[in-house]
Amino acid sequence: MTAQDSALIVIDLQNDYFPGGKYPLWNTATVLDNCVAAIERAKALGMPVILVQHVADSSKGIAPFFNAGSEGVALHPRILAAAPQAPVVIKQAADSFYQTTLQATLDGLGSRQLLLCGMMTQNCVTHTALSRAADQYKVAVLADCCTTVDQMLHAIALNALSIRVPLPTAAQALA
Repeated sequence: MTAQDSALIVIDLQNDYFPGGKYPLWNTATVLDNCVAAIERAKALGMPVILVQHVADSSKGIAPFFNAGSEGVALHPRILAAAPQAPVVIKQAADSFYQTTLQATLDGLGSRQLLLCGMMTQNCVTHTALSRAADQYKVAVLADCCTTVDQMLHAIALNALSIRVPLPTAAQALA
């Protein structure tokens, strides 16, 4: 696999998950730094970057966070600055493939290998990595570029994922 047939998918680095947001997660400053560095390295290698943004389904009423039009639903400004030309895939479910344009975007890029990172480890990252739609790709999760509500849940999620997908660091995967 080469950088050109791979893609870095950055899932849900949105304002509500950071301090001041409606559902701040554990270790967000470090994960944000790691994700920005991963984006920069991917771009240097010629690897496409795809941003995924969760927008709550308004037909189900007001959600606790990620409501359309809110400050919290926006992708973090450092992520947008690092990947200003990246396509943005909008989703309403944990699986980034479910009823989205992700697969069509990947097909258009010729991607065969996916490097996933983002928030939350046990939810959207895991559901995307284990999606039936992801079965056609070689998938890895960048362990140092993910987080969730606390360190223990993050570790449990990575341990569970480890039997299905590789868990390299960004430096290892983007060497």
